[in-house]
Amino acid sequence: MEPEMEDNTLELMNTSVMESQNHVDDLSPKKTTVLTKLSNGPVMTGSRKRPSEGNCDKEKEKEQCIALFDQWSETDQVEFVEHLISHMCHYQHGHINSYLKPMLQRDFITALPAQGLDHIAESILSFLDAQSLCSAELVCKEWQRVISEGMLWKKLIERMVRTDPLWKGLSERHQWEKYLFKNRTTEVPPNSYYHSLYPKIIQDIETIEANWRCGRHNLQRIQCRSENSKGVYCLQYDDDKIISGLRDNSIKIWDKQSLECLKILTGHTGSVLCLQYDERVIVTGSSDSTVRVWDVTSGEVLNTLIHHNEAVLHLRFCNGLMVTCSKDRSIAVWDMASPTDISLRRVLVGHRAAVNVVDFDDKYIVSASGDRTIKVWSTSTCEFVRTLNGHKRGIACLQYRDRLVVSGSSDNTIRLWDIECGACLRVLEGHEELVRCIRFDNKRIVSGAYDGKIKVWDLQAALDPRAPASTLCLRTLVEHSGRVFRLQFDEFQIISSSHDDTILIWDFLNVSTNGQSEGRSPSRTYTYISR
Repeated sequence: MEPEMEDNTLELMNTSVMESQNHVDDLSPKKTTVLTKLSNGPVMTGSRKRPSEGNCDKEKEKEQCIALFDQWSETDQVEFVEHLISHMCHYQHGHINSYLKPMLQRDFITALPAQGLDHIAESILSFLDAQSLCSAELVCKEWQRVISEGMLWKKLIERMVRTDPLWKGLSERHQWEKYLFKNRTTEVPPNSYYHSLYPKIIQDIETIEANWRCGRHNLQRIQCRSENSKGVYCLQYDDDKIISGLRDNSIKIWDKQSLECLKILTGHTGSVLCLQYDERVIVTGSSDSTVRVWDVTSGEVLNTLIHHNEAVLHLRFCNGLMVTCSKDRSIAVWDMASPTDISLRRVLVGHRAAVNVVDFDDKYIVSASGDRTIKVWSTSTCEFVRTLNGHKRGIACLQYRDRLVVSGSSDNTIRLWDIECGACLRVLEGHEELVRCIRFDNKRIVSGAYDGKIKVWDLQAALDPRAPASTLCLRTLVEHSGRVFRLQFDEFQIISSSHDDTILIWDFLNVSTNGQSEGRSPSRTYTYISR
């Protein structure tokens, strides 16, 4: 190197050292020493050092810097590194960032058990869905161990059973509920059992959904004929029994498994048009204008309410409140302190024709009438709120839940309403005669009509204004030979009653696979002849 060039280089280096010194004036003497050493590096003189000697000096200086760095507190170390990074260029920052990223990652699931905190690791992983839980098992052996010992597949299935009625129903029907909600004992299978059970449950659910869409079912038939009877007007069921109200003035209780008639309740002097029961009582309404309360176990009459002037067409009770409606155009609201202590709270008037159906929750009472209107009333004050207009003829049935009201009419249509604003959300067309009964859950609407048909509709599609009308009816079920009067359904079945004096059980879970034609299955029939 030329002498002039060497002098310029030394001058630039000295300038750089002076600038570095200005940046560290506020640091402690030890940190200043480190920065000075890092800034100065080996001093170049006229007689050059050999490369090996320069590298040796640099390594010594690094060791000295690290030795000083190790003596500082963590706060001083962070402060020093911040100053050091501020002297670097963007490329160096990127290189440091790449170096730090893997250092900052922590396998907390592996680290927690090492600290005796297995329960926290289990709790974190217990929030995963099935797909994420499968992925987590593949991370490493320690994650797999936490999932296995924590019985997380069991906990996932338990969570689904608690929150989803379809899962709960399957657990009861397929007998694997006995392995759930139990502490870790010898009776509980290992985690691998629940891991293999989960995909089987998913397959069952997919099969049930496909059966609903395609109309595949097993059919059971109860013949309710007696000498005077011509029609089953109402029903309700649970896992053990079906209770039905008939035109022959009787209430018949059927064993749901054997389909045999267990008991007949008599006392009404007119057709039994509506009923509801719980674990204590059966409440019935009749064309004899009375409401009767029966002991569900003994069948004894506990109370008779005489208020309406004409037939009691529908009733509902829940949480100490009962609402009845009548052909006399009125709605009666009752306080039920006990089966024997029932008092009239208020009579609601406003409809101009027979009130055919009522439903209610803590916020609203909803009624529908032959005057083509649906009226909404406050449950707490019994004051009128609003009227829903749209049906072109009288309204025969409705159900109300959350904000949604679904109604069926003698104009042959079904309408969906938003109860809060009174807007009609959708009109479903397809039945050829009066729509007599309607029920819905989170997935489906099921309707029965005087055309003898039961139709299954896609509720979510019906609530989507973009869905074409042609996609809304999933299946039409035709087995009744008369008008369909009443139906109820759950995730696995529909139970319906008709003017043809039958009760039909449409089973979408236990479907035979013996090559029967789609939508129609061999029926098991039990005929009851009254003596």
